[in-house]
Amino acid sequence: MKHIVIFASGSGTNAENLIKFFHNRDNASVIQVLTNNPHAKVLERCKKLNVSALSFNKTAFYDTDHVLYLLKSVKPNLIVLAGFLWKFPENIIAEFPNKIINIHPALLPKYGGKGMYGMHVHKAVVVNKEKESGITIHYVNEDYDEGAIIFQAKCDVLASDSAQDVAEKIHELEMEHFPKVVEELLK
Repeated sequence: MKHIVIFASGSGTNAENLIKFFHNRDNASVIQVLTNNPHAKVLERCKKLNVSALSFNKTAFYDTDHVLYLLKSVKPNLIVLAGFLWKFPENIIAEFPNKIINIHPALLPKYGGKGMYGMHVHKAVVVNKEKESGITIHYVNEDYDEGAIIFQAKCDVLASDSAQDVAEKIHELEMEHFPKVVEELLK
């Protein structure tokens, strides 16, 4: 059985989708969800889904090895960032090389980097009159959104689309593709 640990900062729709996808599978399961936000809705989702979820602060993540030790104790085969907004520390990246992935709501390298998440990305796509957008699943390295690309899926952006319209299209792509890519990486 392969173990998945998810990091999330917000509502947790991608985390919930992954938990449900791997529920009752014999090849992998989500064993832990970690969040940097003690008020994140992902904590409520995990409670309902009976998955262990913990929150941590900046000190535990950046100034000590507390989060690293927790990860080492659960021995994840894959660490999945699903709407996690903090830059990942180098000590964790070094301990789990090519075992940390992220999903980004745009076609990288466009619209990546610090501060480019959620509606910020979708608004930029609309303002710049892009004809398409999509999702990028990539490995995590020391720089925001610059790790090797694993998978991309595209959607059309119409001239009449609002940022909310783009967000809904991106959400559909995330729900469809993210669990399948995670499963493929665990083979």
